[in-house]
Amino acid sequence: MMTTKAWSLRRWCAGVVMGAVGAFAAGPAAALDKGADVSWVSQEESAGYSFYSASGAKTDPFVLLKNAGVNTVRLRVWVNPSGGWCNGADTLYKAKRAVAQGQKIMLTFHYSDSWADPGQQNKPAAWSSHTLAQLQTDVYSHTQGILSYLKSNGVTVSYVQVGNEINSGMLWPEGKASGSSFASLVSLINSGYNATKAVFPGAKVVLHLANGYNNTVFRWFFDGMKNNGAKYDVIGMSHYPTASNWGTLNAQLSTNMADMVSRYGKPVIVAETGMDWQQASAAKSMLADVMTRLSALGANGLGVLWWEPLAYPGWQGYTWGAINGSGYLTSALDPF
Repeated sequence: MMTTKAWSLRRWCAGVVMGAVGAFAAGPAAALDKGADVSWVSQEESAGYSFYSASGAKTDPFVLLKNAGVNTVRLRVWVNPSGGWCNGADTLYKAKRAVAQGQKIMLTFHYSDSWADPGQQNKPAAWSSHTLAQLQTDVYSHTQGILSYLKSNGVTVSYVQVGNEINSGMLWPEGKASGSSFASLVSLINSGYNATKAVFPGAKVVLHLANGYNNTVFRWFFDGMKNNGAKYDVIGMSHYPTASNWGTLNAQLSTNMADMVSRYGKPVIVAETGMDWQQASAAKSMLADVMTRLSALGANGLGVLWWEPLAYPGWQGYTWGAINGSGYLTSALDPF
């Protein structure tokens, strides 16, 4: 996710990737998952915000996105958040609305009471004094509990992110990733993986890093995963270019995606993307190009999800949605 405090992190480790990658087996093309993270939507509605179709009709936001081609909804999960937003009950409320529109569900477990990203991976207050062994149990219990709660209420989950933008690990300091030290982090990841498969054996477990253009960081991280026996199904990436650099960063993203498929034998998904709402024309071109590059990977290119397209401009300081100040979608999502 791209919060105000995290904007500078979008340029974290901003090295330029050079060189070509080897061949990979693309497999037959599959329909892309075209998604949106809408974790803020219930909070926005509670604050009085509404959403409108192109004809001016007030529209349920999940219907609005379905009509725009969105077939997958991503929701973040916090452990004990302030105000209850993105806890189990709020997640179920949004997930059921998405399921009613036939949309797939992707969950992002932050394993925190608030935002987790490369610059902060704070343990939930309730877990603050726990040892690594206790944290392994915490991760399993929390993941299994949320997923079982959704399942018992008629929600099937297709993707589960174990951690959010875990370039530097999660649940610091016990799960911090640095140098060649990955064993503790992998033990936490595997707890989340095992919990997911216990409830939804067919769900795809995603490991998600920021800065999808940065092949150096991705190789370092996923080499560490491989060498320490991490269990996962999909490599997820965040991708936040601007109107001026999207062509360059899209090309680097494409190089990195192909390398991940070839090097680790895993499919990829662009779990987050976005661009300033006032740059809708450039955003539309960027998104169309990302989709073309994903489709070129065949079955190894799973999809792309816009991060919070329904965030009104300036909502909680965020301006990279795909909606204008009157509640109408911009053209950014037209490629869906």
